[in-house]
Amino acid sequence: MEFLTLCTRSLLLLLFLTVMPFLLFCCYIKYIHFKYDYIPGPPRISFLFGHLPIFDKLTDEQKNTHEVFLQWAEIYGPVYRINALHKLMIFVTDPEAVKEILMSPKYQKAPEIYKAIVNLFGVRLMGNGLVTALDYNHWHKQRRIMDPAFSRPYLISLMGTFNDVAEHLMEKLEEKSDGKTEVSLHNMFSRVTLDVITKTAFGMENSSLNDVHDPFPHAIFMVMKGIMLQIRKPFTKFFPKNNQLIQEIRQSALLLRHAGQECIRLRKAAIQNGEEIPKDILTQILKCAELEENIDEEAMLDNFITFFVAGQETTANQLSFTVMELTRHPEILKRLQEEVDEVVGLKKNIEHEDLNKLQYMSQVLKESLRLYPPAPTTNRILHKEMMLDGIKVPANVALTFDTYVMGRMEKFFKDPLTFNPDRFSPDTPKPYYCYFPFSLGPRSCIGLVFAQMEAKLVLAKLLQRFEFEYVSNQSYEIMDIGSLKPRDGVVCRIKQRVK
Repeated sequence: MEFLTLCTRSLLLLLFLTVMPFLLFCCYIKYIHFKYDYIPGPPRISFLFGHLPIFDKLTDEQKNTHEVFLQWAEIYGPVYRINALHKLMIFVTDPEAVKEILMSPKYQKAPEIYKAIVNLFGVRLMGNGLVTALDYNHWHKQRRIMDPAFSRPYLISLMGTFNDVAEHLMEKLEEKSDGKTEVSLHNMFSRVTLDVITKTAFGMENSSLNDVHDPFPHAIFMVMKGIMLQIRKPFTKFFPKNNQLIQEIRQSALLLRHAGQECIRLRKAAIQNGEEIPKDILTQILKCAELEENIDEEAMLDNFITFFVAGQETTANQLSFTVMELTRHPEILKRLQEEVDEVVGLKKNIEHEDLNKLQYMSQVLKESLRLYPPAPTTNRILHKEMMLDGIKVPANVALTFDTYVMGRMEKFFKDPLTFNPDRFSPDTPKPYYCYFPFSLGPRSCIGLVFAQMEAKLVLAKLLQRFEFEYVSNQSYEIMDIGSLKPRDGVVCRIKQRVK
């Protein structure tokens, strides 16, 4: 009897120790709801998980989450909340708030959001690099040291490499230009942009265009998927059925970091041997380590991964969406081809001055970024209470600014779903802090000019040589895997232009 009583007491104690923390957590969530529900927002799907089940389902279906954010912005206004367990996130589509917060250095990136990029399921990914560094002074030191790799004179000196790699793409496309073969242009753009960044930034000689078994494109895809899962499905790692997927994501991150280690080793050896080295990104990464204290190899690898992934993914997606829209708008395509014919003609070696003259192409690429920004959001943390559009936003919450959402709102752009490059013509009034595909302010993307030079050159060569027909069994849907990309890969039939 005493034994049974002891067992009963032990079970009750165990039950109390198990249930009590859960009940306290539920009380805390109720307190969060009570404290912040004055901020407009959509109904929660779950008391405990808030809006997470919505994002969980959209992620599983590979749907575009930003369409939901757009619908909520239209319904609940320029400042609305989202709940995820005990955490609160505020979405903001107020141009004045965009100007105030993104243009100022005093608002740090939100650590809860960017920690998904720092480490990927236990493997260090971007660590404390340019994108993820939260401390402004640390970031600013790195940025100043990296700036020479993106200076105008140095970028102009890369035109030869840009031309060579883009020309290689044209040769590959020419092999398939019978008007019958179906080609995934997204796949080809992913490979050419990877070859550009590896050669111009790191001095690597691998060719993804030549090697269909090159592991880097898949590795980049997997780390992007892993980032998305950590942000939107934070419980992924707790389910055994995901073990194989998580292991593949970890191996992909390790592959990229090992590639960086080898690049750094070879560059250090070249420096020690007195060889002439370029002022590329890798050289500047090593210079960061030389000029800053406490910069070890892991910190150098952080920036290697940052540029390796970001320098490939976003430009490939931008080019893919641009071609997708051109297949739907033959009048825009014709006007663009005429500009290319006039500026570039039959030249194989496109010069920097030629890119500057491609004004209409600049407009087309900007319009593509308005509708399809590959990296649509940026986040900041408030350290003190602030009034935004008449709503009191509490301190220590993450603010999310979404250029996809603002770019598709009628109050900012007339007929927002219409692809119209004339919105960005020189004599048209510019949008007021509602268009920021490369972010804004001091923490805007350092690679903006690099990316747009590359996109212009590849697109100019493509339009100079080929006609393309969108294969009809595809959708025009967007897939969201952390960055936005065309769901069906922009599969086209290609044939050579007859002039």
